[in-house]
Amino acid sequence: MRPVIGITCYVEPAKFTVWADMTVALLPYMYVEQVVRAGGQPVVLPPAGDPARLVERLDGLILAGGGDIDPARYGEEPGEKVGYVRKFRDEAEFALLGAALDAGLPYLGICRGLQVLNVALGGTLHQHLPDVVGHEGHSPAPGRFGPLPVVPVPGTRLAKALGTEPVTVPHYHHQAIDRLAAGLTVTATAEDGTIEAVETDSGPFTMAVQWHPEAAEDCAIFETFVAACRQRTG
Repeated sequence: MRPVIGITCYVEPAKFTVWADMTVALLPYMYVEQVVRAGGQPVVLPPAGDPARLVERLDGLILAGGGDIDPARYGEEPGEKVGYVRKFRDEAEFALLGAALDAGLPYLGICRGLQVLNVALGGTLHQHLPDVVGHEGHSPAPGRFGPLPVVPVPGTRLAKALGTEPVTVPHYHHQAIDRLAAGLTVTATAEDGTIEAVETDSGPFTMAVQWHPEAAEDCAIFETFVAACRQRTG
C-alpha cells in the first residue's frame, strides 16, 4: 500500500481548455509526479472547510509553495514587496500544520511550507530577500527557477538524503527565514548565508526546504519523506 500524502494547493484564477478566469484549486503537477515516483499516493488538500481534521486519515503532509504569509502572523507590517497574500490559505495551513505536528505526522515543507513552519513555531521572515543579500538569484524572473548551490549540514536528515557536498537546486523565493524558531535546526544554507533548509531537533520526521525539490531531477528528498511515512504506518 502506498502511504497517503496530503499536499496543500493554491486557489487562484486560472485559464484551462475552454475555461477562462475561473477560480481554481490547483497545484503544479510536479509535486504529484514526485510523490508517486517516491512511492506515495498524493491527495490534494484545498484550503477550504476544515482540512486539519483530515490529519488522522493521512500518512504524511506536504505544505507546497505559494504566495507570501500575512506578516501580521509574525508581528510585522507588510513591506512594499509582499504579494499574493491569501489569508484564507494562511488560516487553513497553519491549522493543518498544527494538527499534523500534534499528531506526529511526517511533514515536508516546500518553499512557503518552510516559512509556515518557522512562523508557526515563533520565527520571523525576511520580507524581501534581495534587500538582505543584494542579488536576485533566489528568484531571477517571474516563472523562472534560479539554480543556486546549497550546502547540507553533516549529520542531518537532509545530508543523509543529499550528501554533504554543495548541491545546485532550483530556487524560486523572495522571502526566507530571518529569526529561526525555537526547536528548529538549520540543515542547509546558500553561499550568501540564506537559511535554505531546517528540521526539528527531535520527534517525528519534520523537514522543510526553501527551494523547490519538486522541480529537481532527482527524487531523494521525496524518497526520504515517503520512507518516513511508510515507517510510521508500519
